Amino acid sequence: MTTSMAGITSPGGPVRRLAGLLHRRPSIRLAGLLSAPLLWLVVAYLGSLAALFVTAFWTTNEFTGDVVKVFDLGNFQDLVDQSVYRTITLRSAGVAAAVTVIDSVVAFPMAFYMAKIASPRAQRWLVIAVLTPLWAGYLVKAYAWRIMFSGSGVLDWFLSPAGGHGPGYGLPATIITLAYLWLPYMILPVYAGLERLPNSMLDAAGDLGAHSFRTFRTVVWPIAFPAVVAGSIFTFSLSLGDYIAVKIVGGRSQLIGNVVYDNVGTANNLPFAAAVATVPVAIMVVYLLAVRRTGALENL
Repeated sequence: MTTSMAGITSPGGPVRRLAGLLHRRPSIRLAGLLSAPLLWLVVAYLGSLAALFVTAFWTTNEFTGDVVKVFDLGNFQDLVDQSVYRTITLRSAGVAAAVTVIDSVVAFPMAFYMAKIASPRAQRWLVIAVLTPLWAGYLVKAYAWRIMFSGSGVLDWFLSPAGGHGPGYGLPATIITLAYLWLPYMILPVYAGLERLPNSMLDAAGDLGAHSFRTFRTVVWPIAFPAVVAGSIFTFSLSLGDYIAVKIVGGRSQLIGNVVYDNVGTANNLPFAAAVATVPVAIMVVYLLAVRRTGALENL
């Protein structure tokens, strides 16, 4: 036992030789650290995307319901030719854009207060407060909003003295619910971006006579804009593919996620569901290419 340990710890032992090799070759050390995560990424994520795209070109036998593994563009032709799917795509993109705008408007003043006004102690508590909703289950929060949107819910009760009624179920309820669910994903990137804004720049703008709006337009916004775009990537993509909240509070509204879900479960048409699922992927690819020049990807 002593002899074997001496062989390992001696200057020429295998462990020391391996340590020396890793010290001299940082590329080998980096490859060793990243090999397992990259393997998981290729197999689990990129592999599933590849399977999705391949399945989208198959068809389903309308009589037996079996999947026919023959290359065919019929699913994509149906997406283009049938107006209902174009309407659903535009509606889904509009809901995602509305959620993103609402979260941006709500998140920016909160993030600015956290980053530039609150004390360090208050900052920590505010970050915890922002993260706290993420500890609750998705379904719990969605069904809580369903109760509030119901005819006997809080919103209807709050508006009824003024002669109004709650929004009920539908697209407005879907947008409000999704905006609540994804708000932390907008606040945190904007907060991180505003933290990098030196306080001296705000003081200098004030000393030079810039009023609040001009300071925001010329100093704060150029630095915060990439962070806002980074947050929009999360809120837009998560809203674009969501189907659970739409099922719970959306009423009869149909979005892309619902079409995918219905074709997998009810219609048992997996190839067409895969073809529909490529639509949000394509939209997000275009969106990422559009925002790449803003520096938003460096804020993720």
